[in-house]
Amino acid sequence: MRNHTLLNEFIRGIPQTEGLEAVLCAVFSFIYLFTLLGNLLILVAIVSSSTLHTSMYFFLGLLSIFDILFPSVTCPKMLLYLSGQNPVISYKGCASQLYFYHLLGSAEGCLYSVMSCDRFVAICHPLRYMLIMKPEVCVSLVVVARLVDCLHATILTSFTFQLSYCGPNQVDYFFCDIPAVLPLACTDSALAQRVCSINVGFLALTLLISVCVCYTRIGIAILRIRSAEGRQKAFSTCSAHLIAILCAYGPVIIIYLKSTPNPLLGAMVQILNNIVSPMLNSLIYSLRNKEVKRSLKRVFRNVLLTVCE
Repeated sequence: MRNHTLLNEFIRGIPQTEGLEAVLCAVFSFIYLFTLLGNLLILVAIVSSSTLHTSMYFFLGLLSIFDILFPSVTCPKMLLYLSGQNPVISYKGCASQLYFYHLLGSAEGCLYSVMSCDRFVAICHPLRYMLIMKPEVCVSLVVVARLVDCLHATILTSFTFQLSYCGPNQVDYFFCDIPAVLPLACTDSALAQRVCSINVGFLALTLLISVCVCYTRIGIAILRIRSAEGRQKAFSTCSAHLIAILCAYGPVIIIYLKSTPNPLLGAMVQILNNIVSPMLNSLIYSLRNKEVKRSLKRVFRNVLLTVCE
C-alpha cells in the first residue's frame, strides 16, 4: 500500500459537532451498549430454546451476530475520538475499516433478502416449508451470500485504495468510507467513483428487487387468507422484517447513490445506519416476537432461580 500513497494516516471527525463531543460520546456509548446487550439476549434466547431451532430463527440469530459486529467496526474508534483521544487512523487501518464495513453491511443486505425468501416460503408454501428450507439449504444460502459479500467489499476497497493520497488527510466522517476518502485522492478518482457507485447500486438494487418480489407475493397470499386472525398473524410475522429493511436501505440510497452528498447529512445518516439501526433491530425482533419474548422470560427466570439458590 505504501507504493500507492504518500500519506500513512488519516484524521477522522464528525463535521459541525465542535463542543458536543462529550454529549455525543455519552449518547452513542449508551446506544452501542444497548445494541450489544439486545442482540446478545436475542442470541441467548434462540440458542437456549429448542423450539426456536428453525430456519427463521437461524437467520435471525445470524442477523443478531451481524448487528453486533457491524457497529463494532466503527463505533469503538468513534467513541475514543469523542472522548478526547487521538482521532488519527493509519492508512492500513482506514482500508481495513472500509473493507469490513462494506463486508458486514452487504452481509446484512443479503441476509434480509434470504429472510424475505424464507418468509415467502413459510406463508405461500406452508406445507412444504420444512422440506424446502432444510438445514443444508439454509447453510448453502448463507455461504453463497458470504462469497458475494467478500467480492463486493474487495472490489470497493481495491478501487478506493489503488489511488494515490498525498494531499489533505482530513476525513469528514467518523470512519473511513468511500464518499469521504475518494475526494482526498491526488489522482483522478472518476473511475473508482463510477465503479463503486455501480457496485453498490447494483447489489442494493438486486437485493431490494428480490425483497419486493417476495413481499408482493406474500401480500397477495395474505389477502387470500379468509380469517382475520390468520391475516393478522401473517402480517405481524412480516411487519418487523419490513421495518428493519426500510431502516437498512434508506441510508444506502441517500449516501451512495447521490452524486455529491452533504458531509453533515452523510455523517448523520451513517450514524443512523451504523449505530441506531442495529439497536432498532434488537428492539423490533424482541418486542414484536412472542416466541423470543417467551424464551427470554424463561432464561431470566432460570437465572433468578440459580442466583436465589
